[in-house]
Amino acid sequence: MLLAVDVGNTDTVFGLYQSGDWDYIWRMPSLVHESESYFESKLRLHFLEAGLWYGDVETVVLSSVVPDLTPVIHRMLRALFGSDVILVGPGVFPELDIAIDHPHEIGADLIANAVAVMTRYEQNCVVVDFGTALTFTTVSKNRQILGVAILPGLVTAVKALFANTAQLPEVPLVLPDSAIGKNTTHAIQAGILLGYEGLVKSMLQRIRAELGGECIAVATGGLSSIIDTLQDEFVEIDRKLTLDGLRIIGERTRA
Repeated sequence: MLLAVDVGNTDTVFGLYQSGDWDYIWRMPSLVHESESYFESKLRLHFLEAGLWYGDVETVVLSSVVPDLTPVIHRMLRALFGSDVILVGPGVFPELDIAIDHPHEIGADLIANAVAVMTRYEQNCVVVDFGTALTFTTVSKNRQILGVAILPGLVTAVKALFANTAQLPEVPLVLPDSAIGKNTTHAIQAGILLGYEGLVKSMLQRIRAELGGECIAVATGGLSSIIDTLQDEFVEIDRKLTLDGLRIIGERTRA
């Protein structure tokens, strides 16, 4: 079995892969004030409920974009599964060239996303990750990360609006039928969701133009299906893309 762990700004995702599929995927909040024992107890409970044994896990791969949590989760995984935990960063996958100014600045999850799409597709590709941040990672057919664009994610944008305005409520992320809001909730939904729809289309158009028009797009992240009017922009919407990239990294490292 292979255990992939993706520590994100909102949630930490644990994926257990065996026999060609993700048999179990568990989520827990990325609480930076919690200790190793907290995360260990949660993970032990998941294993117990699934009837799994720690000793059956042969490979552990860790990706983290939360510096305060990285050593905590790393130590916890080493204590449970042994010292040989693969920590994702620049250089972990030699076939991928990170062609940006400061490779150490790129998020480990974006490296995993790039590994996944360069393995599936041998052509230029943009990975649009709908998470706490909305990211566009451009990967060339020559297996290079050419660059990244980052902006606040959908939930982050709604929470920022709610937190910084006196009269605007926090609203559900439901795509409205009209761009002309008839009430406050509708108005926010129109502005955020339809605004992001136009933003994503515009970004993809610009990236494709810079690459000469030859570029597919893949969506991932927990909110990748919220704006269903964007589905035609993507050849695939895969919420497990990051986990799959971590799996590939783990398998190649162990080969």
